[in-house]
Amino acid sequence: MAVPPPLPRGASVTPSARRRRRVEPIYYWFLLPTLVLFTGLVLGPALVGIFYSFTDYVGFGEWRFTGLTNYVALFSDPAIWESYKFTLGFALVTVVLAQSVALALAIGLTSRVRFLTALRGVFVIPMMISGIVAAYVFSYLFANTLPSMATSLGIGPLEESILGNPSLAWVAIMIVSAWQTLPGALLIYIAGLLAIPGELYEAAAIDGASAWRRFRSITLPLVSGYVTINTILGVKGYLNAYDVIKGLTDGGPGTATHSVAMKIFTGYTDGDYAYQMSNATIFFVLTVAVSLLQLLATRGRGLRLS
Repeated sequence: MAVPPPLPRGASVTPSARRRRRVEPIYYWFLLPTLVLFTGLVLGPALVGIFYSFTDYVGFGEWRFTGLTNYVALFSDPAIWESYKFTLGFALVTVVLAQSVALALAIGLTSRVRFLTALRGVFVIPMMISGIVAAYVFSYLFANTLPSMATSLGIGPLEESILGNPSLAWVAIMIVSAWQTLPGALLIYIAGLLAIPGELYEAAAIDGASAWRRFRSITLPLVSGYVTINTILGVKGYLNAYDVIKGLTDGGPGTATHSVAMKIFTGYTDGDYAYQMSNATIFFVLTVAVSLLQLLATRGRGLRLS
């Protein structure tokens, strides 16, 4: 049942070795349910959607092929460009904020402080709250509590709800999105920090290295692989943000916070099924390209993903 280890590079595979390397058929049976579910729930609907992106289908009734008409129209639609601009900018800023805060908290929660277990539990609570619930709670805070506090303190720009300000509404979305995804990144960073041998820090302390030098020369290089994982997962999640934006601003004021995911979803109900399927296809390609670029940029640093 056990799979033999891979041969060294350059070694030839003899017929007898090839027979030993043959994978047992039982492994394919274990793989079969995953392939069936992936094909039926992910690959099949995706292919159907790509097919309809070349038609004028509105979601029901008859349809006809229109070729690349939908794709050509997308590139000349300013509303689509604005949604991509907002989504990419929001994802970039939020992932930097969330990863910085998560790493700082992870370092604090792996140090020798009191009530460590209780503190770790507190910081994991946002993971158990759905995005739409968190959005509605924060919506009240941004619309009522924050303006009241700003009025008392005399902070003019915040005396009005930032959710109604086209220039600041994205900040509220960024804060709630980072808060909600913080626990997942935090747990991964804690696992990475606990895997670093304590002898390295002891040797650095004996050599007189400062806390910043230990962080820069030991901690950061050894958790760089975990940074890669968290960054990829974070960007993927922020690019597909929907529930938090829906609960906070519903894409407003106006269309200031209309993400690509919202654009695609609203298109289904507005009779733009085929048009938004072409948008979804382009967005899928973009998301894959961003993930591959991240992997290539961080390849060979710290923990490998493969």
